[in-house]
Amino acid sequence: MISADISAILPEVVLVLYSMAALLGAVYTGKDELTGTLTWTTAAVFVAIALWIGISGGGETIAFSGGFIDDAFSRFAKVTVLLSAAAVLVMSQDYVERRGLGRFEFPLLLAFAVAGMMIMVSAGDLMSLYMGLELQSLSLYVVAALRRDSPKSTEAGLKYFVLGALSSGMLLYGASLTYGFTGTTLLPGILATIEGEQVSIGLLFGLVFLITGVAFKVSAVPFHMWTPDVYEGSPTPVTAFFATAPKVAAMAMFARLMMEGFGAAVADWSQVIALLAVLSMFLGAIAAIGQTNIKRLMAYSSIAHMGFALVGLAAGTQEGVEAMLIYMAVYVAMNVGTFAFILSMEKDGAPVTDIASLNLYSKKEPLKALAMLVLMFSLAGVPPMLGFFAKFGVLMAAVNAQMMLLALAGAVASVIGAFYYLRIVYYMYFGTETDALETRMVPAQWLLLMASAVMMVVGVVNLLGIEGAAAAAAEALVR
Repeated sequence: MISADISAILPEVVLVLYSMAALLGAVYTGKDELTGTLTWTTAAVFVAIALWIGISGGGETIAFSGGFIDDAFSRFAKVTVLLSAAAVLVMSQDYVERRGLGRFEFPLLLAFAVAGMMIMVSAGDLMSLYMGLELQSLSLYVVAALRRDSPKSTEAGLKYFVLGALSSGMLLYGASLTYGFTGTTLLPGILATIEGEQVSIGLLFGLVFLITGVAFKVSAVPFHMWTPDVYEGSPTPVTAFFATAPKVAAMAMFARLMMEGFGAAVADWSQVIALLAVLSMFLGAIAAIGQTNIKRLMAYSSIAHMGFALVGLAAGTQEGVEAMLIYMAVYVAMNVGTFAFILSMEKDGAPVTDIASLNLYSKKEPLKALAMLVLMFSLAGVPPMLGFFAKFGVLMAAVNAQMMLLALAGAVASVIGAFYYLRIVYYMYFGTETDALETRMVPAQWLLLMASAVMMVVGVVNLLGIEGAAAAAAEALVR
């Protein structure tokens, strides 16, 4: 029994053992001198484990008495998390070295965070879910404040810690209420308890607290207040990480919690998630219009995009879960390319985040400007970019679930949000003449920027081949 359990959780065990061994090795040897080596090695480990999970996966394995589930859904989320984390590490290496952030702890803290995310998406029990969430959060609290000499970075870490602790408390309170009214913390057990019965008021309160705790993690409105300040104050590589892997893990955890734990009470929670989705889409779209800092703009952009992903989850159907998974995969690809460009923005050797610095950038770097144009169009949902089809998928899932007003709200929010993406394009091609912006790109950043842009164009042919994997993942979750 134990050997079968260990076999199911072996990728997570390997990642944690690697992280602990690398941490001890770095402490007793060269410490910060090993940062570059550890970064590339950790990225290689992420890719290797992603290939391992993607190739060897098959069927469903339930381990630790239901506390850990290895199925097609968790494998899809894990591969997405691992590959996005590897991309962020690779494209951040040059920035970390040149900005004095070359600490050996950075890649290893991200490795521990990724291990927590892998546990989150496989959690079949509220306790294992919480353990994975805290392993991720504790690591991210530290990396948010990695720049010790920066008041903004320290502020970002403190805000993230305080509000993260609050959200964890709400999640735990919701879990305790759920346990009190169902007698179990296993998600299938909760589902069996409420199946065929009317959900009690106490259990509804537990559900609301659980949704609130998870909504903090996906930065859904009105639990988004930490996002802009943390995105702006954190070092840019950390911001790039926040915008990718943790969002996928949190959305996947959200979907598993709702569908496997409360799937029999879709009518009770779909309207709550629909409200979160509408608020997130509109606040993200409207608040980003006045932003001049590109990192704050991307923070509000992520809030809006999480709103669109929640539209798919609010549908409460297999089609909705599939659309949500595709949306998250496309969202990660778009953000990796965008942050590869943001990491390279500098003037006179200092990092720049002011959007106005992009004025007439296309004259100096036409190819990079074109790649950014494609990514901005895709983020805005302009056809025929891949981002359009991702948005179309979640909106159609809402339509097919008879949630016409939600789909209409999504379409309106998408039009509003297009303004601030197109404003960046306007600056690059039609802005006023200013001092030239430097974009010193290392090969890894250039390749990721171009690859991301190309995927947004050619991906419309077959959705990069992820449609089948997303369908299998959704089928494994919604039975």
